[in-house]
Amino acid sequence: MNTDLIGWAASAVLLATLIRQIVTQARDRQARGVSKWLFLGQILSSAGFIVYSILVGSPVFIATHSCILVTAVVGQIVTARNRRG
Repeated sequence: MNTDLIGWAASAVLLATLIRQIVTQARDRQARGVSKWLFLGQILSSAGFIVYSILVGSPVFIATHSCILVTAVVGQIVTARNRRG
């Protein structure tokens, strides 16, 4: 069994979930219940995990955390836009 396949599948599920949440927030146009620290924490965490993944040489985690970083930035932008009204 290809163990990387498990990692890629888990990454796909996680990214689909994050993207769906951002789409929901964008359509709702409200930032109710969304902590202003959520996406900032996610950005910092993803950046750290990208560095770690590069150091240990894990392409699955490099790609996954790079995509998660992008979703965090987009989520921060959507949330900020929604807070402005």
